[in-house]
Amino acid sequence: MAARHEEIADELRRAIGREEYAVGARLPAETDLATRYGVSRGTVRQAVAALTAEGLIGSRQGARRVVLASRRSQSFAELRSFAQWARAMGREASGHVVAQEYRPATAEDTVHLQLPHGTPVLQVLRLRGLDGEPVLLERTVYADWISPAVESIEPDCPSVTQRLLDDTGLVFAYGEHVIDAVAAGARDAELLGVRRTSPLLRVRRVTTTREGRPVEWSDDRYRPDAVSFSVHNSIGNNALARKTAE
Repeated sequence: MAARHEEIADELRRAIGREEYAVGARLPAETDLATRYGVSRGTVRQAVAALTAEGLIGSRQGARRVVLASRRSQSFAELRSFAQWARAMGREASGHVVAQEYRPATAEDTVHLQLPHGTPVLQVLRLRGLDGEPVLLERTVYADWISPAVESIEPDCPSVTQRLLDDTGLVFAYGEHVIDAVAAGARDAELLGVRRTSPLLRVRRVTTTREGRPVEWSDDRYRPDAVSFSVHNSIGNNALARKTAE
C-alpha cells in the first residue's frame, strides 16, 4: 500500500495533468493542502518534494510552489526504463519481441560494448506501446555476458529492465544518449503504423553497470506524435526529459 504522501503526490500530479493548476499558477499553501487531505504539513512537504524532483513545480523555499510543467516528464538522469516512465505517468506500457538473434559483434558493437570483434551478441527488435498504441521500436544489442538472461525472458515482457533486476540483480546505472531524427523505412513504418519516410525521433544509447561495464546499446525510434523531448534549464541543472507529445 502506498504511503500517504505518495497518494497525495499522485492526486496533485493528476490535478496538474488536468490543468486544474495551470503552468504558472501557484499551488495552495501547505496548510491548506494539509487541511484538505487531513494530514500534517510534513506529509504535504514530502508530496510536494516528489513533484519538485520531477520538475512539475518550482523548488523555491518559503513560498507557495509554482507549476512549471503540465505533465510528468522523466529526466534522463533518472535512467528509468520505458515501462517505469510510463507507469509514473499512469500509462500502461507493453512490449513485444518482433525478432531476436545471436550474431557476431560488429565493429560498432565492439566500440559500444567493449567486446572483441566477432563475440556472439544478442540483437533484439522490440516494439513498445503505450495503452495499446505502438510508439517505439527498440533495436538493442546485449553484451555476451547478459545475453542468456535476456534470451530467456518471455517475448511480451513489459519491462526487461525490471526482469533483469529481479532475475540477476543487474542494475542499469549509467546511460549516454544521442538524439537525432531519421526517416522511417518500410519495416519501421509498418510496425509503428506511420507512412514510409515519416520522421522518427531516434535515441541511440549505451547503458552500463555501476562499475562502468557496458550492458547494452540500442537504437530507439519513437513515433513523433507519441513522445517529445524537452530541456528544463536552471542555473544548477540542465536536464533533458522525455514526455508524451503535446
